[in-house]
Amino acid sequence: MSISNLYSSGFRDRNRDHFAAIVRVALSDGEMTPEEKAFLDRLAHNLDISPELYESVLENPAAYPVNPPSLYVARLERLYDIARMIYVDHIEDEDELRIMRRLSIGLGFNPANVDLINKKALDLIHMGVDLDTFIEEIKHMNR
Repeated sequence: MSISNLYSSGFRDRNRDHFAAIVRVALSDGEMTPEEKAFLDRLAHNLDISPELYESVLENPAAYPVNPPSLYVARLERLYDIARMIYVDHIEDEDELRIMRRLSIGLGFNPANVDLINKKALDLIHMGVDLDTFIEEIKHMNR
């Protein structure tokens, strides 16, 4: 039995949509660096994205919706991936930050404080924190 058979189609769809959101960030500056490509390759593997789907998403990432997870921790995990993708090319331009803002709101973060959350997320990524530390730090700032 394939590992993909263990998961529901809804689970696979959420992974696909999350992957597409990250691809949008990677392509926001019009090019993909080798570091971004390597990150996407690892993420595709971890999310069980097929090579065919990978290519389809690269061709048109906007065709896939941002489906926010219902669990707060899962939203933080997605924010972590988005922040890592923005940091990977060491260029945090206006396009990437604008897309991060839109994706964060799409993930369910409050528009009133999404810029503060995103700044904190990027600061944590710059510091090289792991996922667990990232989650705790973001949770702590929302208390």
